Amino acid sequence: MIEADMKIGTGEDLSIQELAKMIQAIIGFKGKIINDTSKPDGTPLKLLDISKLHNLGWKHKTELENGIKITYGWFLENL
Repeated sequence: MIEADMKIGTGEDLSIQELAKMIQAIIGFKGKIINDTSKPDGTPLKLLDISKLHNLGWKHKTELENGIKITYGWFLENL
């Protein structure tokens, strides 16, 4: 069983483009990522302040990239 962090965040910022490239590398996608610039950008920053949790001693256990790798591996095994 995989122990997952709650959906709180890590307190680190990552753009959608960076996330897309990370996923592309993990799954081995060789195609081109195309951004639809005709759509609104949305909120420029959605970074959670987790300082109170850190002050209480909580720290995330899984980095985003590793979590995506674990999730993708599970998907491939259970497809």
